[in-house]
Amino acid sequence: MSKKIVLITGTNSGFGWLTAQSVAALGHQVYATMRDTKGKNAEKAEALGAVANVTVLDVTLTDDESVKQAIDKIIAKEGTIDVLVNNAGVSMNGVAESFTTADVQAIFDVNVFAPWRFIKQVLPAMRKQQDGLIINITSGFGRVSFPFATIYAGSKFGLEGISEGLHYELKRLGIDVAIVEPGAFPTEMQQKTQYASDQSVFEGYSSIADIPNKMVAAVTGHIQSENPNPQDVADAIVKLIDTEKGKRPLRTVVDRITGEYIKAANQAVAEQFGKGLTVFGMAELLN
Repeated sequence: MSKKIVLITGTNSGFGWLTAQSVAALGHQVYATMRDTKGKNAEKAEALGAVANVTVLDVTLTDDESVKQAIDKIIAKEGTIDVLVNNAGVSMNGVAESFTTADVQAIFDVNVFAPWRFIKQVLPAMRKQQDGLIINITSGFGRVSFPFATIYAGSKFGLEGISEGLHYELKRLGIDVAIVEPGAFPTEMQQKTQYASDQSVFEGYSSIADIPNKMVAAVTGHIQSENPNPQDVADAIVKLIDTEKGKRPLRTVVDRITGEYIKAANQAVAEQFGKGLTVFGMAELLN
């Protein structure tokens, strides 16, 4: 592979941490973003920054100017950005009615608007060179919405929708857009799951109050028995970067637990999607 300039968000832990190191090990120049690099993430920023071919940037994903400054800095030094990996995300679960408007805005700001901030900023450089790759990390919950993860799934549906439309809009401009759909993995994100704020509604859900606990227990049990390796997600991202332009799949499922039915859903939609584009006069975008 020729050396690429790769920007990865959410690299202080989990998939982002592993991806940054895996990509850098291949000789690519990685710009790894995380927030609070002088505070709570100081040790992680120092450790990752010590890896060959990795530069750590302190970026606040929810701030337009912070994102713009980071990307301007990379382009000023490198001339372009070849690959953007939108990995950063937050998880928030609970009875859907317990989500306040502020809760919904907070999760969408990180899971939907933050990726868009980066996409909007990198596209001019990618269009100029008629080459680029955008990888958005969503979830199996970006294809199906499970009870008690309803708002989280909604945010991942949003990122999937943006990604799918862009995949076809940008293909003929030389830019690939790809989605990676991880399942449940033992990462820090799982441990940092937040819960919705409006506890006043819980009494009205007493008849099903035990179901969320059963869900957590089931997922935990499957993780323990299947022992999925987060490195598999990093490897899937590396494979997409390594794949020839124009031949990258729109969706890549990385999920030992529920991946087969997510793959089946993706295939069923893909078989009909081309017909839809054709009906709406856009068949040329399929090639």
